[in-house]
Amino acid sequence: MEVRTTPKHGSEKETLLAFLDNNRAVMVWKLDGLSEGDARRPMVRSGTNMLGLVKHLAWVERWWFEYNFAGREVDFPWSDDDPDADFRVEAEESIADIVTLYEVSVADSNGIIDSADLDDLAAVSRDGVSRSLRWIVGHMVEETARHAGHADIVRELIDDNTGYMPKKT
Repeated sequence: MEVRTTPKHGSEKETLLAFLDNNRAVMVWKLDGLSEGDARRPMVRSGTNMLGLVKHLAWVERWWFEYNFAGREVDFPWSDDDPDADFRVEAEESIADIVTLYEVSVADSNGIIDSADLDDLAAVSRDGVSRSLRWIVGHMVEETARHAGHADIVRELIDDNTGYMPKKT
């Protein structure tokens, strides 16, 4: 994932997607240089770890874009008995596995976004309300940015590495 220039005069859709893609790129960048152990090491009492944040976001992408908006069937890792399973990194999962999961989820989400208008409504209503694609993209900017902030703190606790955003390539 790469940082994009956020358009100063682009369309609403182009602008929202650039902000979302930049936050996504930050999440993957925050894993750069970490060992497998450090990437999964909980740094706060809640158990939050770098890989768990990225894994969670991969599933949130699928939840909002594939399941809610597009109405596709998706098998999620969580259940009523295990509501936080999407944050849990299994022993057999590597950094590369979870980054790939996230990249595939993001690519699928972007395909859905590209093929729809921001005013289009989700196939699945929640609490009797169908949300627009605009709402879902805005929410994902918010959700991803929130977890990018968590990743900033967790990464600093691991190795004092800080930084706002990877350099543009």
